[in-house]
Amino acid sequence: MRIRPYKEKDRDDVRYICLNCDGPSDMSPEGEHFILTAYCDYYIEREKENCFVAADEDDKAVGYILCAEDFESFIHCFREEYIPRIPEDQTDYIGYAKASTAVQEKYKNEYPAHLHIDIMPEYQRMGLGHKLMDTLLSHLKDKGIKGIVLSVADFNDKGIAFYKKYGFTLAESSSDGIAFVKKLN
Repeated sequence: MRIRPYKEKDRDDVRYICLNCDGPSDMSPEGEHFILTAYCDYYIEREKENCFVAADEDDKAVGYILCAEDFESFIHCFREEYIPRIPEDQTDYIGYAKASTAVQEKYKNEYPAHLHIDIMPEYQRMGLGHKLMDTLLSHLKDKGIKGIVLSVADFNDKGIAFYKKYGFTLAESSSDGIAFVKKLN
């Protein structure tokens, strides 16, 4: 297993991982479209240089870490180009997409970057999460990014434990979600 920069050939694998780690197994096509729009496509289309994958021995992506390095640049593009990809009649999903950025917006001044990380279940607990995080945070430090924020669902006990163990600080636990932050300089 190795960590490497995201490549265009990883697109389908990364989208598959996103759907299979972030949603229920019986998700509707509309739900799948929402998950990919809110948590995947922006990053692999607009900030490829800030995305890394865990690749198996066949160089197939089995996990990823996706990042937007500057909230202001991200939110402008996300609102203008990605939220409109959700059909107008799917008002719930449009609302969820807008709400998905609430935590990052609160912390954008001190922690301008945010991330999403997923690893297929059969590849978890192998140290890939730490390696992905090490790679991304080193990359962001080299770019002079001062801090990063992430949000996690309150029922994601494994994720919460991972972020705490990795050294993120709990910033809030509210109806917007659980937010963790980390200074990079």
